[in-house]
Amino acid sequence: MKTKKFIDEFAVDVDDLSFVQTDDYDEFPNKVLLDKLRNKIIQNLIDNNINNSESMNDFVKSQIDKTIEGYDLTNPERNYLYNLIDNEINGYGPLTELLGDKSLTEIMVNGANEIYIELDGRIIRDNSVSFINNDHIVRVIQRLISPIGKTIDAAHPMVDARLEDGSRLNAVLPPLSLKGPILTIRKFKPELANIEDFLRTGTLTPYMARFLEACVHAKLNMIVVGGTGSGKTTLLNVLSSFCDPADRIITIEDAAELKLKQTHVISLETRSTNYEGTGAVTIRDLVINSLRMRPDRIIVGEVRGKEAFDMLQAMNTGHEGSMTTMHANGPSDALNRLETMVLMNGVEIPVTAIREYIESAIQIVIGVERLSDGRRRVTSISEIVGMKDGEIEQKEIFKFKQTGVLPNGSVEGEFLLHKYVPKVYSRIKAKGIDDLKDIFGN
Repeated sequence: MKTKKFIDEFAVDVDDLSFVQTDDYDEFPNKVLLDKLRNKIIQNLIDNNINNSESMNDFVKSQIDKTIEGYDLTNPERNYLYNLIDNEINGYGPLTELLGDKSLTEIMVNGANEIYIELDGRIIRDNSVSFINNDHIVRVIQRLISPIGKTIDAAHPMVDARLEDGSRLNAVLPPLSLKGPILTIRKFKPELANIEDFLRTGTLTPYMARFLEACVHAKLNMIVVGGTGSGKTTLLNVLSSFCDPADRIITIEDAAELKLKQTHVISLETRSTNYEGTGAVTIRDLVINSLRMRPDRIIVGEVRGKEAFDMLQAMNTGHEGSMTTMHANGPSDALNRLETMVLMNGVEIPVTAIREYIESAIQIVIGVERLSDGRRRVTSISEIVGMKDGEIEQKEIFKFKQTGVLPNGSVEGEFLLHKYVPKVYSRIKAKGIDDLKDIFGN
């Protein structure tokens, strides 16, 4: 019975029941009261047993009516309470409506009354929703992950999972988290942005888009670098859309986010350890295995460890047109981090040899950034041109230059095309792609 399931999942110690203080809203001036009533109704549902002759809906309604008796509530306020309780029984508690909001990209729960959302690139504190207490947060986390066979408890206080809709969930419990249960959900987008979206929102220019498309068609190896939430995966998906439909493409990710429209695509996903601490399959394991699967291109969602060496090895051994992303502050920082990752592999190779290996493997480095106003920009497109004095040499082709910030917080800037003909231009032309003359001349 669904009510029994609700009681089992959301049982909380009445002595631990704390009322959450929230900001008043114009829509419900008595929102603090409504939240308190919500908490009492939930406790009543836990404490009272449903009669065999009573339907679940009647049982819930009677408990609500009993709790709000004596309170002068308007019809909208009553409906608001009914919706809250319905979300607890049939949804994911306070997160139900946030999870259904397609405009949100991230949900961050830092405490019972400390919930943040990301909307249009901006992180905003959402005071319209709240949990009863920390126990309530844990119950919602468990309800979210139980359909995919995951669990979280004192023995396993951390979980990273992909939900049934493709969203990414990460949760941490005490004692790992010092302030209580922490929940972060990166919302799944059924349709990632395409190049037209990028052009319309000013993420890049038509020249930049045409150049990147030519690079993909010419099978140059590319790496997208940027900070957290800068849009690396979204750009990687757009670049992947330019791949030849005849290519056999293997994608490798921690959680499948790339949505390629080509027909010959093999998607591989890592696996975390089981309860015994075994059975993990890492990005590196999948990269090594992918080399035996006859790929034309290998696309790795993100490199951040020992798999970097295997990825470079694949790029250097005939798997042209491979792509990946990396967390870094910029193109130069990315190459330094790549060196470190290769050294983590335990292979005793001189640093100079590692740099030469990187220089021969990667041709294009793309920097992306989320600006202070929340908008994302391709801030740099560079090429690796060789070695100079033992260092990898890059030359920038395109750049976004910030010129100021308006009073409303919007960032002003301009895209620049350097007066420089890229070294890769000749390689692009050698592949029969010769429609960039208006950008670089003859």
